[in-house]
Amino acid sequence: MHATTRLTAEERRTDVIAAASREFAARGYAGTSTQAIAERAGVSQPYLFQLFGTKKDLFIAAVQACFARTRATFEASARVAAQESHDPAFLLEAMGCRYHDLLRDRDMLRLQLHAYAACDDPDIRTVVRGEWTVLYDDVVRLSGADPAAIHAWFAEGMLLNVAASIGDIDDAVDLKMDLGGAFAKA
Repeated sequence: MHATTRLTAEERRTDVIAAASREFAARGYAGTSTQAIAERAGVSQPYLFQLFGTKKDLFIAAVQACFARTRATFEASARVAAQESHDPAFLLEAMGCRYHDLLRDRDMLRLQLHAYAACDDPDIRTVVRGEWTVLYDDVVRLSGADPAAIHAWFAEGMLLNVAASIGDIDDAVDLKMDLGGAFAKA
């Protein structure tokens, strides 16, 4: 006999958010059905609503997880890079290179773009604006860079998002290297 391990509610929530992230990445907020999410997650639709209440709550949870992953990646890369140098440009470069790696996850990239597209909804806009502000503040704190460098870094990051969304991430990096951008892979 094999003992089956039941997932805790928090583990199930994490699994559902992962499944929802993939579905929302593919079809956006408006185009994604809760039935598709439930099927992907291997749960019933009523259980999905028990965990999250509404489709919007689930979308917001997926968006928050996406931003949290990005912040954690920046934090880890800045911590490692700071062992070598505290130069703001060096730290931004390290975070940018790790972001390049994140962009290989097409679901994450598309979810991020769908989050911005869903900002017509005031509740979603409030969450995305808040998450974006925390991300921005974290990059400022982690890098110590001046406002002009932060502005350029985020502008180039958004350019990379667009380039990666319409092509291969390596093509996007090649474009940035051609332009001499801060995200050029070292």
